[in-house]
Amino acid sequence: MGCFLRRLQLLSTCMAFSLGASVGTWRGAIGNWSMFIWCFCFAVTLVILVVELCELQDHFPFWDNFLITYNCYSALLCFSASIVYPTSYLQFLPDSSYRGHAIAATAFSCIASVAYAMEVAGTRTQAGRTTGHMATVPGLLKALQTVVACVIFLFISSPYVYQQQPALVWCVAVYSVCFLLSSVVILLNLGKCDNRLPIPFPRFLVGQTLLSVLLYTSAVVLWPLYQFHEKLGGQPQRPRNVSCSDRLTYLVCIWDQRLAVTILTAINLLIYVTDLVISARLDFVRGQEHGHSQP
Repeated sequence: MGCFLRRLQLLSTCMAFSLGASVGTWRGAIGNWSMFIWCFCFAVTLVILVVELCELQDHFPFWDNFLITYNCYSALLCFSASIVYPTSYLQFLPDSSYRGHAIAATAFSCIASVAYAMEVAGTRTQAGRTTGHMATVPGLLKALQTVVACVIFLFISSPYVYQQQPALVWCVAVYSVCFLLSSVVILLNLGKCDNRLPIPFPRFLVGQTLLSVLLYTSAVVLWPLYQFHEKLGGQPQRPRNVSCSDRLTYLVCIWDQRLAVTILTAINLLIYVTDLVISARLDFVRGQEHGHSQP
């Protein structure tokens, strides 16, 4: 089953990349993001398949942990490309063979995300196999936080989106700091270094998540306030100029980018809140078990 899924991942990412290249997807930032995801997943999956066929995985001590982490990220990244690509690029294509190729690329991207997710689910249910932290709910939430942050960075790649107000620069700093903190947690688990911290790792996890929740709460208030409130220099209505017309420009309208970041900020805040609740509960349960184990 794993070998079948690996080949399905290769086929679907290769087809998505090839079909996207046939319509010139790389000419815009959104297209670049999708093309990078499909190409990266295809290349790494090919390397993994070669390693497994040659039975070289025993030479890598963290192979299982790396594999589950990669599959989690590939599922989330392909899923993000399956949403961002059609909503920001496909809808502007005229009815032609190009549009058909773009629709097929989106479909293969969806197939790839399902194939990676099925492998993650299979790893979690496989008896006698160590799944690793990334296969747990807290690990999946950490991966989801970083993927959503990457999509936010994609939409704020243009400085015109945030440079006009210091409050918006603060929001960009919030996205960056929280992304780095979540990445550190993932790297600590991937390298099995979570027991080397001066404080217990579950307590560190709760503190990191709580800080991220507070920072994202400020961003979820300040970003839409300074982007869409007219008295604070925002633009409440979508403009009707050439840059936001309904035609293929390979560039996403600035107002649409601001709206997308607003929605993604709220989504990531909900993910962090869910992570905080789960992490605090697990820390409390471990504390209770430790207290009962003491004489």
